[in-house]
Amino acid sequence: MNLIRNRREEAKFYMVCLIVINVAILGFFKYYGFLIDNVNFITRMNLKIIDLALPFGISFYTFKIISYIVDVYTKRCEPQRNISDFALYITIFPQIGAGPIVQYADMQHELLNRNVTIDKFGKGVEKFVIGLGKKVLIANNMALIWAQVKDIPDLKMSVLTAWIGIIAFTLQIYFDFSGYSDMAIGTGYMLGFKWAENFNYPYISKSATEFWRRWHISLGNWFKRYIYFPLGGSKCSKLENFRNIFIVWMTTGLWHGANWNFVIWGLYFGFIIYFEKVKFGKILSKANKKVQVLYCLFIVVIGWVMFDMNGISQILKFYGNMFIIGANGVVDGTSLYLIKISWRLFLPAIIGSTPYVFGMMDKIKYRFGKKGYFCISIFYIFIVILSVASLLGESYSPFLYFKF
Repeated sequence: MNLIRNRREEAKFYMVCLIVINVAILGFFKYYGFLIDNVNFITRMNLKIIDLALPFGISFYTFKIISYIVDVYTKRCEPQRNISDFALYITIFPQIGAGPIVQYADMQHELLNRNVTIDKFGKGVEKFVIGLGKKVLIANNMALIWAQVKDIPDLKMSVLTAWIGIIAFTLQIYFDFSGYSDMAIGTGYMLGFKWAENFNYPYISKSATEFWRRWHISLGNWFKRYIYFPLGGSKCSKLENFRNIFIVWMTTGLWHGANWNFVIWGLYFGFIIYFEKVKFGKILSKANKKVQVLYCLFIVVIGWVMFDMNGISQILKFYGNMFIIGANGVVDGTSLYLIKISWRLFLPAIIGSTPYVFGMMDKIKYRFGKKGYFCISIFYIFIVILSVASLLGESYSPFLYFKF
């Protein structure tokens, strides 16, 4: 018994050391400048910051390594003895840039028994084309609208302009990130891997809690399994549950970037989710479904302002514009111009963020059989042609999550 206990303690020691090493590497590259900036601000010192290049994809592959370490320790999966298979899991190219964060236990079988078929390849191509269209045809154009609004001097804009801008960013970040996820999942299918969906129409959610079950699903699952549940999850006192949610969401904010606006954004959602959990959720569940969706959209849109604005003063200025305080009127020439040039883009983007389009495509396949599949194939070819033409005519627009 003592020998078993000693081995268990030894294994735990190695697990903790490996996690600390990986977190330290991530922390050094990603948060070194942020830490020095705050030390200088608090102590009035003038410590110099060395400009460090952030290793590509470090946030994503660090989390994958940690999941492997913990899963082996907890015997959720067997250790990988083949270094090339382990390296493939960590650095597989579709996931390394912006996820999804596939846990080793969910991928180990396919590492050993990968099966490439025509059906998988065809499904992968379809998924990849959908992601390409999301990114190039919708996200990139929404980014142009948001950039125009953000470039207004001193953020002096009308209420309508502010709302048009932040709605554009709300659609941009969804189509950008879900587009990348679709392309990664599609590439995985083509290579013989089957990875779970990373987005499930989050903008039709009826609460903030549901939204985060539908948005960046792989990251949410990671935080649940490796931080929230080990802390005690919800099987504890209300105070301890609040602590657990606070830690998870502060970590979520920091994971997204080394800046206080991300921390505030994370805590904002942490407080809302806790409030829904202990009290407001029951009241909300009795409301009309449309009211629930509008509530969730309002909460999320407000949060995206914190996510993308630099600095507290910019965030407050933008909120002032959104809610009339200090805004340049309710409607101005800029807002009318933006509506005129972009309503044809907003309409399909809003519809595309719901299950309606793919529901219709499934009905066409089911009702018309081969003819339906042929028509949808033509539609996908059309997306590819438009995407390529758009890429040839515009400047480089990287995926948003590459910087995280």
